[in-house]
Amino acid sequence: MKILLLDKNHPLITAQLSEKNFILEEDFTSSYEDVGRKIEQYDGIIIRSRIPLDKNLLEKAKNLKFIARVGAGMENIDAEAAETLGIQLINSPEGNRDSVAEHVVGMLLILMNRLFIASQEVKRGIWLREENRGDELLGKTVGLIGYGNMGKATAKRLSGFGCRVIFHDILPGLSDEFATQVSLQELQDSADILSLHIPLTEKTHYLVNAEFIAGMRKDFYFVNTARGNNVDTHSLVMALRSGKVKGACLDVLEYEKSSFENLEADNEDLTYLLESEKVIVTPHIAGWTHQSKEKLAQVIVDKIIASFA
Repeated sequence: MKILLLDKNHPLITAQLSEKNFILEEDFTSSYEDVGRKIEQYDGIIIRSRIPLDKNLLEKAKNLKFIARVGAGMENIDAEAAETLGIQLINSPEGNRDSVAEHVVGMLLILMNRLFIASQEVKRGIWLREENRGDELLGKTVGLIGYGNMGKATAKRLSGFGCRVIFHDILPGLSDEFATQVSLQELQDSADILSLHIPLTEKTHYLVNAEFIAGMRKDFYFVNTARGNNVDTHSLVMALRSGKVKGACLDVLEYEKSSFENLEADNEDLTYLLESEKVIVTPHIAGWTHQSKEKLAQVIVDKIIASFA
C-alpha cells in the first residue's frame, strides 16, 4: 500500500510502516490543489491538520482506503463523504489523553493559586501575600462535558486532588471509580469548575454560549482544551467581566486557523483574553508533549498495521 504523509510527525511512523512493506511518501509543502492532483495515487493518507480533506478532495481519491489523523479531532475531514466512499477513518486520542489531563490540572493550579501572577510580581520587586491568596481544588465539584479518552484521564487526575468529579456525555452508562455521570442540568447546578472534552460538531459548535453560562447556578472556573469553536468567545468575555466566570483556562480559541498554527483575528474580545489576569491562554499545546508525540504516532501505526498489514 502506498501512503502519503502530509504533516511532519514522529519518525517511528515511517520506520515501522516501512518495515511492514508499506510505501511512504512525505509531502509537507504541497498545497490543497497540489494534493488534489495526485491523491488518486495513494491507498492511505496520514495527516495532522495542515490540509482539509473535504468532499471535493476525497472524491478524487479513487484508491483511498484510509485516512489516519495523528491526533483526536476529526473536524478537518469530511466524515460523511469518507463513509460514503468506503474510506476508513483512524485517529489516536489514546496517545495524548495523559498530556491533556495534566495540562488541565496545571492550568487550574496556576490560575486558582495565582502562581504566574505572583511569580511575575516578585520578579518585579512586588511582594504581595494577601492579594495572592489562592483557591484550593480540594472539595470542588468538577463538571466535565464529554467522557471519552480526555475526559476520563482528566477525571482520574482531579479525583486525586479530592475533587468530586461529575460528567455529562451523550452515551449512557459511563460512570466509573473516578467520576459519576449526570444530566446536563445537574452538572450546571453543581459544578464549581467546568471543563470541555468534546469534539467539534454541529451540535457542539458554541455549546458554551450566553444561555449555557446563565444556566450555571454557581460562579465557576472554565477550562477548554477541546476546540475553540465549542465556545462563543464574546459570551465568555462578558461572563468574565461580570464575574460569573471566575477565571478561564484556554488552550484553544475560536480565532485559530484551521491548521492550529496561529491566530487569524484581532478584536476586542481576544484583546481582553490576552490581557486579563483572570485568563490563562496557551497555544493549543495541551496534547503536545514529547511523550504524546511518540504515543500518538505509535497508536496510529498500530491501528494501520492491525487493519491493513
